[in-house]
Amino acid sequence: MVFSNRLTQWYLQRKRDLPWRKTKDPYRIWLSEIMLQQTRIEQGLPYYNKFTQAYPTVFDLAKAPLEEVLKLWQGLGYYSRARNLHETANFVANDLGGHFPDNYKGLKALKGVGDYTASAIASICYNEPVAVVDGNVYRVLSRIFEISTPINSTAGIKEFKALAQELLDHKDPSTFNQAIMEFGALHCKPQNPLCDTCPFNDMCLALKNDRIKNLPVKLKKARVRKRYFNYLVFDLKDEKTILEKREGKGIWNGLYQFPLIETEGLLEEEELLNHQEFQNMLDSSLFELELHNENPVVHKLSHQHLYTRFWKIYTHEVAEEAIPLKKVTDYPVPVLIENFLNEYLPDDYK
Repeated sequence: MVFSNRLTQWYLQRKRDLPWRKTKDPYRIWLSEIMLQQTRIEQGLPYYNKFTQAYPTVFDLAKAPLEEVLKLWQGLGYYSRARNLHETANFVANDLGGHFPDNYKGLKALKGVGDYTASAIASICYNEPVAVVDGNVYRVLSRIFEISTPINSTAGIKEFKALAQELLDHKDPSTFNQAIMEFGALHCKPQNPLCDTCPFNDMCLALKNDRIKNLPVKLKKARVRKRYFNYLVFDLKDEKTILEKREGKGIWNGLYQFPLIETEGLLEEEELLNHQEFQNMLDSSLFELELHNENPVVHKLSHQHLYTRFWKIYTHEVAEEAIPLKKVTDYPVPVLIENFLNEYLPDDYK
């Protein structure tokens, strides 16, 4: 009770003014929680505002074409979230009559909704006493109670969930859950936490034992995979180019890109010209090839780094699938492609 009271008092005095804190609408809470997974509030807030303006209800989101949703999501990353968002909106709108499940168990059964998101929606919208555990909560609890169990281990996940549930204010789980996440984000920060003014500094075991910098403990990630991308930027006559849609279960499924040749390492021009995939793409030898960036753009994802070069191909051939250069920005693309287009396209095409 002491923990809960101190936390709530801190929260009511320090909480940020955020739009999803002014509603109990499960659609908007769900939207905010999906967007803020692995995303800072400062980055996610503009996207939340864009989505709620474009799709005020779950029915509006369900009716929207997936490509339109992906385009609006562009730049937020982790695009599987957007695809799951759209699929769940269709399910809620068409199968559940627009009503989200009103309990943790039902919410957790939705596509793209895990323990954390289900707990957040259930507690905030329906006052169900289920504790949330996200990165902020792991950090707060591991420090105050000096817990060294790795947060990304099976044992750690169970231990921290049980502790959060034990500490939870069952009379007002909504405020408690939002408070502990906010406290981790603003006060018990990963770097330079505000220990001198912390309401828990008399009971924080990590502070007492000088272990703040050592907690939480996390198991080492798998080794980062290096991949080498060669994008072929066709500059065709009549100001046309070629985009292709990524398919399969890999990164950026459903987004568009320039024709891609992935290789084991960086290629020199002659190596690219002799590459079988490159030769299959061009029926004629009447073209000019120009390397746009000698130094590859390194695009870092969670488990892989993409070393990317853009090769410009000038030719008078026009492929059937060619699209006007002015239309390129209508397509949802990875931020890697978006950054290139911002540099490459004339200002009146953007």
